[in-house]
This record gives sequence, C-alpha cells and structure tokens, in this order.
Amino acid sequence: MQVISSSRSEWIAPFTGLEPGQFRTLVRVVAQRGGDAIADGRPGRQWRLSLPDRVLLVAVYWRTNLTMRQIGPLFGVSHSAAHRVVDSLGPLLALAPVRKRRIDQVAIVDGTLVPTRDHRVAARSKNHRYSTNLQVAIDADTRLVIATGDPQPGNRNDCTVYRDSGIAERLAGRPVMADGGHQGNPGVIMPYRKPRDGTELPTW
Repeated sequence: MQVISSSRSEWIAPFTGLEPGQFRTLVRVVAQRGGDAIADGRPGRQWRLSLPDRVLLVAVYWRTNLTMRQIGPLFGVSHSAAHRVVDSLGPLLALAPVRKRRIDQVAIVDGTLVPTRDHRVAARSKNHRYSTNLQVAIDADTRLVIATGDPQPGNRNDCTVYRDSGIAERLAGRPVMADGGHQGNPGVIMPYRKPRDGTELPTW
C-alpha cells in the first residue's frame, strides 16, 4: 500500500521543503533529462511508480535521510526498488556546475553528520550513530551548494574537519562565513563571542 503520493499536494512541502509549483517544475526538468526511461533500461520493464512519485521519492530520501527500508514502504515498493529509483533519478536532479564564479562570492560553511555503515570512515558521534562529518558550503545569495569536503569521522569537530576535508582549499580566495565551531581557522568570518574572562562584548 502506497502511503505517500505526489497526487496529494499536502505531502509535498512537509517531506521535500518544496511548494507544489516548484515540485511540478522539478518533475518537468527531470522528464526533459530522460526521467521517463524504463526501469534499468531493460525492454518491456516499466517503473511501478509514476515519474512524479519517483521524483518525490528521491526528494524525500535527500530531505529526510530515511533509509531505503523506511522509504520503500512509504511508496509501496521494496527497498531495492527504492534504491534503483534514487540511483537512476538522482543524477537528473543535480544542478549543472557553474564554470566560473565571482571571486567576491561569500560562502557559508557548516558541518553535518551523515549516518553511514562504513566504519572505515565513520565514528560514533553526538547523534549516537556511526556517522561522518561532511562540510558543506553554500552561496550566501542563492543558498545553492557550491562545494563539499571529503567525509571525515563524525567524532571530529568542525574546526579540524574544515582543514582536513579539503574544503578550505576549494574555497580559497573567497570570503567564508561559519559558526563558532570553526574558530581556529584564520580567514573564516565567525560571530563574536563573549571573552573567556567574562567581560561583556563591546556595544558595537
């Protein structure tokens, strides 16, 4: 039994963060990029889910971080079918990379913990799961992702991962804003903190 469907617009915003009009535009873009192709490219084998529902499945997966075994039942398919949907449509939802960016473009960086089963790159972190710390940079104006760092063990703090993941090099030469967890990295713009001796911040 399918629980979530794109035919019911009330499900779209809570699970994807998109308005119904934005979602319909996304479906049209995916269709233009070949999203209507049959399953696995095998002649005669059609997808069980319609294209809008498959796009919704991918958007829900990316937005909620649910596992395939959780996503599958929500859409009335097996976890392996959900995995095939993400693998086939995921690349079609990606934005084309911008070849040249303004040098004065301000980037905002933060780390996010991504659960993963691969213990070679993961460690127990504050979310009590084996995770990796992934540094993500967005454009301050458009809020689009412009760079990511290489995954690091989830028990490492943002300050260290920012230096070790390679994202500092990818953002070299442009202004970078981050939260207080990135202190210790010269050149990163961070909020002013109250001095450790307890004195108040200047009025300005």
